[in-house]
Parts: sequence; C-alpha cells; structure tokens
Amino acid sequence: MTVAVQTGTWQLDPAASTVALRHKTFWGLVTVKGTFTGVTGGGEVQADGSATGTVTLEAASLDTGHAKRDTHLRSADFFDAAEHPEITFAVRAAERLDGDAVRVTGRLTVRGVSKPVTFTAHLAGADGDALTLDAEFTVDREQFGMGWNQLGMMRGLTTVTASLRFRPTGA
Repeated sequence: MTVAVQTGTWQLDPAASTVALRHKTFWGLVTVKGTFTGVTGGGEVQADGSATGTVTLEAASLDTGHAKRDTHLRSADFFDAAEHPEITFAVRAAERLDGDAVRVTGRLTVRGVSKPVTFTAHLAGADGDALTLDAEFTVDREQFGMGWNQLGMMRGLTTVTASLRFRPTGA
C-alpha cells in the first residue's frame, strides 16, 4: 500500500495509540508484557515527505497487570520513574522507503541515558484526518542502566511495539 502524507504538524492521539513491551524472563520460559498508558507526542512532515518529532512515555504508567511487578519495574532497579519520569524517543529523521515502509532514526532516552535507534516502521494508513504508524524494534535494557538480573532470570533483548495515531494540528 502506498499512501500520501499531508505536510504540516501532527499531534499524537493518545486514545488511539499504544506502546507496549515484552521481555522473556525465567530463563525464557515466561514472557512479561506491559503497556504504557501515558503516551504523548507530535511531529512535523516536510514537503519532501521526511518527518521529525518526539514520542514521550510516562515511565510510571507501565501496566503489566501485576501490581507488585509494576512497582518493581518503576523502582531504581528498572525505570527509576521517581528520578526519570519520562522515556522519550526523539525522531531525527523518518524517510519513506518502498511501499508503506518508513526508516525511522532517532534517540531513545531512558533513565537519562540516550542511545541512537534506527528501525523500519510501516505506515498503516494516512488521510487528511489521521495517519497511523506501526513499529516493532528491540532494545538492550542494560544499555540504559537496567542491569537488574536476579539469578540470571532476565536475559536478552526487550521488544517494543508501537501503534501511533497522529492527527493534524488544528483538526
């Protein structure tokens, strides 16, 4: 599918957007899944089709459906939400590739640590009223100071999935 994207500024629609993560624990036997309920953002699409912007997550809004685990994930062992309340992804460039593919390059900041991240997203739909971008990529949580790993239970990469719906500002 090839869709055209209207130039101008766009605002994230939090009610129609999701950012989730999943990570295998207990030596790969259990997958922990969670969703961030506090998501904001926006960006700008240039005339050449490229885009920049920011997506911000409230670190304390992570919900895995298990209150004790959520409290631990918000603690200094993981997200340290009291000291670092926001997780941000600053899009430096988003360029259309073939079809609905979009190469996204930016900086992910977690716990005050910023690292470059590049991934391919997919433009799920766009019209004058909204555009939806779907993405999935992996991160190494240890690069962001989240090295807690009691008894070696948490190895490997964390997968982040996002479905982000944007609306033009003023719409």
